Amino acid sequence: MPRRTLITAIAVAALTTPLALCATSGSASAAPVPPRTPMTDFNHDGYADLAISAVGGYEGTTPGRVTVVYGSAAGPDTARSKTFGRATPGVPGDPQDGGRFGQETAAADLDGDQYTDLVVAGSDGGAVVLWGSASGLSGEGSARLPWRGGHVTAGDFNGDGNRDLVTVDFEGEADPGEDIQGMSLSYGPFTRDGKAASKQQVPTSRTFGPAAFVVGDVTGDGADDIVSSHGFEEKAHASRFWKGGKDGVSTTSQPLAASLGGAVADVDKDGYGDLIVRDIGDNYEDMPYQKGTILIKYGSASGPSTTRTAKLTQETAGVPGVGEEGDEFGSSISAGDVNGDGYADVAVGIPGEDIESVRDAGSTVLLKGSRAGLTGTGAQAFQQSTAGVPGVSEKDDTFGGQVLLSDTNKDGEADLTATAPLEDGTYADSGAAWHLRGSARGLTVTGITSFGPAALGAPDKSVRFGDVLAR
Repeated sequence: MPRRTLITAIAVAALTTPLALCATSGSASAAPVPPRTPMTDFNHDGYADLAISAVGGYEGTTPGRVTVVYGSAAGPDTARSKTFGRATPGVPGDPQDGGRFGQETAAADLDGDQYTDLVVAGSDGGAVVLWGSASGLSGEGSARLPWRGGHVTAGDFNGDGNRDLVTVDFEGEADPGEDIQGMSLSYGPFTRDGKAASKQQVPTSRTFGPAAFVVGDVTGDGADDIVSSHGFEEKAHASRFWKGGKDGVSTTSQPLAASLGGAVADVDKDGYGDLIVRDIGDNYEDMPYQKGTILIKYGSASGPSTTRTAKLTQETAGVPGVGEEGDEFGSSISAGDVNGDGYADVAVGIPGEDIESVRDAGSTVLLKGSRAGLTGTGAQAFQQSTAGVPGVSEKDDTFGGQVLLSDTNKDGEADLTATAPLEDGTYADSGAAWHLRGSARGLTVTGITSFGPAALGAPDKSVRFGDVLAR
């Protein structure tokens, strides 16, 4: 496997956009405000919807597209889907081969009309927002957002109930001779021409600015906080914790271990959001060769705990599988309550897992929350060789490349969507997605479905369907 710089690692490694948490106003000194996951519901029918990107290769012949699959009582309704790209009427910009439209997405109700909207960006131009409605997303009326389209994540950073965006497109001023970068906050509600109610620039004092964000309410004050990842070339620097609040995001931060991707969720049900991230060490080039480690820092009124922490690997008691070089346990992380017990559970992608002699076939693991926090007790594993899971484990499928927990059938138990971007269909690397239902026992293969782009009427020639799942 070729060695990669930071920029390539961010784009190619199964980078997760965080579990964005919606909250109401509160204060750190009061009882914590339990974090709540805002539903991705483009047509506001109460069923969680999926937005799945097929971005293709960096030098491929696809311009990139995003396919929306709407939820229903039976889960994802593959007969009711729609694909969007730069060529869709109303979407700003022109399609370009290798344009990777959809390589960055964020789902949030930006204009406060109760319909989730979708921010989409690619290397072929700036970011755009597709507006939700009773009939779902549409390209008509889409707005170009005022940044070039770097990494974008949604949250409520001032706790006012409106959804906000954070991007790496820093517009602040640096002192002469200093290479200071940072992050841009755009506070909602947004107008239909893509303008934010207000903006904030936060210098991070890191060359080339943040590489990625994880957001959620760690401190229990009703405002989402931000964890930013940093590095230069192959070197990974300390991640930083930035506290949100009624006046916006703090301009001072707390250093954390270097990490990339993750989620914030209350796995021990104490009212504080816990930070679950991939612990990557100090070198991005090592990531493809790592067994993989998840770091949990439990939430508190002052932020991620420095004393109540834990690490989980495939060597942890109860966690299925064996940690091997290149597994990348934790390359994708998502959280949600799968069994309805009130504790957030965590889905973990392991795209480099070998299944018997089949290299890099890929797997997923569900870790269950409890009063004791996140442990290996009761953990479940699924791959294409699991009884009842459609398909066959094949070399380089990378099953688990992306994972997402969301309640697509509105039964109160989160379901798992797992993708294999390099799954072969009619063509090599067409990609595919699998959907496992949640239940009181955990995830189940009963009622499982799988589908690729061709089944949705979308182009499928080497498109890498499932490279990104909108959150």
